[in-house]
Amino acid sequence: MVIRNIAVISPGDMGHSVGRVLAEHGFNIFTCLEGRSERTINLAHAAQFKILNNYKELVEKSDLIMSILPPDHASELAGKIANILESSNGEQIYFADCNAISPFKSISLAEKINNAGGKFIDGGIIGLSPDRGDVPRFYMSGPDAHVMDILDGCGISVQIIGNKVGDASAIKMCYAALTKGTNTLQVALLIAAQKMGVLTYLKDELGSSQGNHYQAMEKNLSSLPANSHRWIGEMQEISMTFEELGVTPLFHQGAEEIYRLLSRTPFAQETPETIDRNRTVWQMIESLGDISE
Repeated sequence: MVIRNIAVISPGDMGHSVGRVLAEHGFNIFTCLEGRSERTINLAHAAQFKILNNYKELVEKSDLIMSILPPDHASELAGKIANILESSNGEQIYFADCNAISPFKSISLAEKINNAGGKFIDGGIIGLSPDRGDVPRFYMSGPDAHVMDILDGCGISVQIIGNKVGDASAIKMCYAALTKGTNTLQVALLIAAQKMGVLTYLKDELGSSQGNHYQAMEKNLSSLPANSHRWIGEMQEISMTFEELGVTPLFHQGAEEIYRLLSRTPFAQETPETIDRNRTVWQMIESLGDISE
């Protein structure tokens, strides 16, 4: 099958940007906005997605469905698509789960999609969206992962890493465990320093002896609240992955708590479009004292 018609669900921060660059390379990009937020609806229209009325129509018109969602919604979408496939006339369709989910959950979703007549592809996205000037890496695995090669160089980079479902998700889990996990460790220690009244001294010491960490804190941390609600589920997936492997889940259970804390701040009402880029990490930390009680 030649892939030309692609459904992207959902056209959020990453999804709408990926859909836009794929459309620029000649693919027909569809979505269904059933149950989506006003922001997502606006992003889909801005990226000129072709809007379909329901998921049944989407399945009928698509060669490939790319699931790009917060991880706690991944199973729901896969189940919905599987139900439609089971009642369809045998349309052949590829379903690429590109979400930050555990490899064990990915294997479970693959069974659901494949048993319904679809072809499941495991995926994990690393990097920022094309709209932020990045070329995100789509790690893909599974027996049918090769079909994703047609998207390589179309505003995204596709890395096929084998024919085993779960491998791509495993890469994502380990990578995000480092990056998003480190961010929460930094937030936690800065909150502790602020509560003990030594934040100014710690800031000076980090600036002089830990330049790379200091710069990363200043660059990354003040925008975390806007994404915190999505990353709570991601930390849960990492914790479950580690626990299944006999590795302590406690690091990322703690990271989940920090993202829950950040999600309770006024800054969590921001979106990637409305983040106050002038707010410093130090201003954010000072505002967290009462919330973290």
